[in-house]
Amino acid sequence: MAATTLRLLFVVTDLIAPLIVGYLFKKRHLITQRTNDRLIKFNLWIITTILMLLSFWVLPLTWHLLLLPLFGVYLVLFPGGVGYLLFARRLPNYLDRGSYMASAMLANLGTLGGVCAFILYNEEGFAYTQLIGAFQNLLLCLVVFPYAHVCQMKAAGRTEEHHSRLKDLRDMFLTPNQLCLVGMLIGFLLNAGGVDRPESLGPVFQSLVHIGAWSAMLPVGYLLSFGAAKRNLGRIKSLTFLRFVFMPIATYVLAKAIVPNPVLRHTIIILSCCPTAINAIFAARLYKLNVDLASTSFLVTTAAYLVVIFPVLFFLMK
Repeated sequence: MAATTLRLLFVVTDLIAPLIVGYLFKKRHLITQRTNDRLIKFNLWIITTILMLLSFWVLPLTWHLLLLPLFGVYLVLFPGGVGYLLFARRLPNYLDRGSYMASAMLANLGTLGGVCAFILYNEEGFAYTQLIGAFQNLLLCLVVFPYAHVCQMKAAGRTEEHHSRLKDLRDMFLTPNQLCLVGMLIGFLLNAGGVDRPESLGPVFQSLVHIGAWSAMLPVGYLLSFGAAKRNLGRIKSLTFLRFVFMPIATYVLAKAIVPNPVLRHTIIILSCCPTAINAIFAARLYKLNVDLASTSFLVTTAAYLVVIFPVLFFLMK
């Protein structure tokens, strides 16, 4: 019971508190937009890279976990594909389209999904969420960032220019935004090579988790605009339907058919209805897409998850 209370406390201290602080910093003009952008890059380039290295260094490399990468990919590409075919391609503005797709593909698996799974299924459920979430981070670099870059180029009318296709690939993939892939690779190679992670790095990892939460959530709080949220509410109805109705139903049918482990199956279902991720806002900000649309999706779906979805999941799956 004490561990559950502590985990719930982390939701408040590592998610809600920095969000509020960031919003207050903006309202009181305590930091500039330039400083906020630097904090976003610090989180993505430094903290996330180190966390990926340390987590992949001790990732259990067993055959029965091969199913988790598949669901990690599914939870990004399937809602992205459905969101594009049914909704996003109808948006004439590429800045809106790119932001919509980032919001559809990226869910808050590691934080809110991890907490929900931990409360219901203890360490086993939490571990599953982190392993699945790691592959969402991979697709963030390999799919979401490149797609955001393409939308940025099309919105700027640069698709008709005669320029090197090799340069296009370099601009999409060889950027500091992909540094977390380097961290993943180094951690995996150390793990596969049998190099034990020093025990002293355990507390470092725990500290970086909290630092990462603050350096991720505070900039999001700075970017939130409740006025913009009111204007964009109608535009994210389809995202809310996709996140909380379509994905849970489709995932329940799929997981029930192919996942025999009930804890893993229920954890996957929980992750399928997680709210829009913080990284959707980061992607929109980094590639100059419609930040208001992504932040509205984050704000509305996160509030709905905390107030409605989480309590329903708790009573249905406990």
